[in-house]
Order: sequence, then C-alpha cells, then structure tokens
Amino acid sequence: MNLSAIPGFHGIRAGRAFALLAACFVLTFGAMVTLLVLDQQRVLEATGHLQEQTVPEIIRYQRLARNLEQLRQEGERVFSAHTPQSRQQAMFVVMLVASHPSVLEHPESAALARETERFLNDVMYRSATDSKAFVTYHEEWQRLAARLSVQVDDVSIQGINLANGDLNEVAATMGLARYKVAAALGLVGLFLLLFLVLLRKHLIEPLQRIDRALSTLSVEQPSPTFQPSAMREIHAVEEAIGELHASLVQNEKARVALEELANNDGLTRLTNRRHFMLLADAELLRAQRYERPVTVGMADLDHFKNLNDGYGHAAGDIVLCALAQLMRDTFRQSDMIGRYGGEEFAFLFPETSLVEAHVLAERLRVRAAGYNIELPDGRTVRVSMSIGLADASTGSLEMALNRADDALYEAKRQGRNRVVQAPVGEQRLLADDL
Repeated sequence: MNLSAIPGFHGIRAGRAFALLAACFVLTFGAMVTLLVLDQQRVLEATGHLQEQTVPEIIRYQRLARNLEQLRQEGERVFSAHTPQSRQQAMFVVMLVASHPSVLEHPESAALARETERFLNDVMYRSATDSKAFVTYHEEWQRLAARLSVQVDDVSIQGINLANGDLNEVAATMGLARYKVAAALGLVGLFLLLFLVLLRKHLIEPLQRIDRALSTLSVEQPSPTFQPSAMREIHAVEEAIGELHASLVQNEKARVALEELANNDGLTRLTNRRHFMLLADAELLRAQRYERPVTVGMADLDHFKNLNDGYGHAAGDIVLCALAQLMRDTFRQSDMIGRYGGEEFAFLFPETSLVEAHVLAERLRVRAAGYNIELPDGRTVRVSMSIGLADASTGSLEMALNRADDALYEAKRQGRNRVVQAPVGEQRLLADDL
C-alpha cells in the first residue's frame, strides 16, 4: 500500500512511534513485574504463616505424639513391671501424661488418654485381689496400645499435613512465578526483537537508501525514488533529496545557459572570440609540446557590407547563421570554429598540416559559394568568403592568427573567394626574430 497516496498522510514521527512502543513495553512489563511482586508477597505471607503458626502447631503435635507414645510406653511398664513400686511409678507417670495440657487440648487424644488411665487404674485395682489380673487383661491392653500407636501416627501425620499445606502453597506460588518470569523474559525478548525489526525497517534501511541516493546524486542521473516511509522525519528527508535534485538540475541548466552565453556567440551559437582564444591557445600549446602539426585560419565574407545595405541587417544575420551552420557541417568535430568579430571567423585545425587545412578550407569555400540562402521574404542570396591559413606549429597563437589574417587580406587583394596560405619561410623568420 502506498502510504504517500493516502490523503492527508504525512507519516508518523519517529519519536512518537518509539515512545508508544516503549510505553506499551513499560506497561506490559510493569504488569508482569506487579504480578511477580504479588507472587513474592504471597510467598512471604506463606513463609511467615509457616514460621509463626504452622511451625508452633507442628511442635505442639509432635509434643502430643511424644506424650501419647510415652503414655503407651508407661502402660507397657505397668504390665511388664516386676514389683508393685515399679507399677506405681509407671501409673503415676500415666496420670501425669494423661493430664498434660497438650493431651487435653486435643479431644480425641484426651478421650483416649482418659480411657487408658481408667483401664490401667482398673487393672491396678483388680491386681490387689487377683494376682493374674495383668495376664487376664493383657490382651485388652494390646488392643488399647495399638489404638494409642495409631493415634500417635495420626497426630504426626496431622502435623506433617500442616507443613505440607504451607509448603505446597509456597511451591505452587514459586512455580507460577517461574512461569511468569519466563513470560516476562519472553516479553522482553519479543519487544527487543520488535524494536530491532522496526528500527531496521523504518530507520536503518531508509537511512541506507538515503545514503546511497546522496552518494549517487547527480544531474546526469534521474531523481532518486524511495519507497513510502511511515516515519515523518524519513519522509521529509526523502522529499528534501528530491527537491535538492530538482534544484541541482535547475542550477545545472542555469550554469549551462550562463556558460553558453559567456562562451558562445549569441547570434551564430559559435564559440565567441574570448573563448575561442582560450581553447585554441591550450590546443596550440599541446601541439607545440608534442611537436604535432596545427594550422589556424581566418575567414571573412566577401562584400558583406553591400549585403547588409542591400538586404538589411536582419538578412545579414540570417546569412551569418546559415554560414555558421555550414562551417559546423563542413569541418571535422575536432576542428575549432569561432566568430572572431562581425563577419570574420577564426579556425584551428589540430593534427593538421597547412596542406591538409587548405583542403578543408577549400571545401568550405566551394560549398559557401554555391550555397543558396533563403530570406524570409522569399529572396535567395549567395555569398563567398576569403580564407587565410597559417602554420601554427611554432610561435604564439596571436602571431599565427596575424599571419592568417595577412593571408586573408592577400586573398581579398587577389580577387576574393579564394584560400591563401601564409608563407612558411616568413613564419620561421618571424619566430627567429622573436
């Protein structure tokens, strides 16, 4: 979906988007931490209950179990004692244990203790008149002792169950907390993964595309295109890059236009005199440095003043433009052509000897002489030109152009519409004089 096509869509601010993500993370993680704190509080409460209530209760049950066991053992001594004194001592302990507070506090144990005490008292009473009373009632005592042993086990189990309840609650809470910690860690990992994915998709990758676009930003390349970004800041930068490219293109067009105005003749679009002199001088120095042939030339339209007077200056401008185009079509791409002033033109032929340049200049002269130039009013005119050439392999550009200009005037003196070469010997003589 193209987000930029949605009316009124301007993207989401990166700070707000990540603030919302952070807020969701903080709220969710805070809820998980709160649940963990509540679990910890339950563990502390269960531990406190275990220490303050369960442990004392367990101790009370252990004390009760120990007293019941002692009650059973003393009852055994009553039946196993060999002397009346030993039986009396054992019976005295039975009475003390049966009236102990830990026994009296437990109804079942208290009832069983009273039953044991009455049974043993009855046996002791009967033994005063019947020497075989202990043997007679021993089996019944075994059943009662077994009941005491079972009660001891029950009391011990009750104490253990008290501890197990609290410990199970602590264990359940700790197990639940373990799952919550795992969920919290998973949540942290999920948010980190989501954060990294969003960071890469909406910040890092767009910034990488922007960096590549900026590194290749050029007027020769088309304006960079970007995938629609959900982040307002990225979208603003991408739009700014597009505006920057458009500005560069406009500036380049303005620069080219200014350069063309500065370097080219406004009428013929040929190189103007100043720029021609700069380019020709550089080419001349290169040719002379490597001792390569180079020739310069000067051309002038014959009877151009008469054309202006007879047809008007507008017609003269049309003739100049037509001949300028003819020169571009006739000469080679490497040859330099410049409007020297008025109806005068200057040439430079790199890698060309005087003889070869003469062939090129003669071709231009012939084509110009036979070229019909149509005027807006339907009339047709023809013009000829006189051309002077000079070898420029030695000396300065000004000297070579002066010699070509002298040859040009020699061509006019000889009758115009011809090509004349400056004498090579004269050129060497002038160079030696300098």
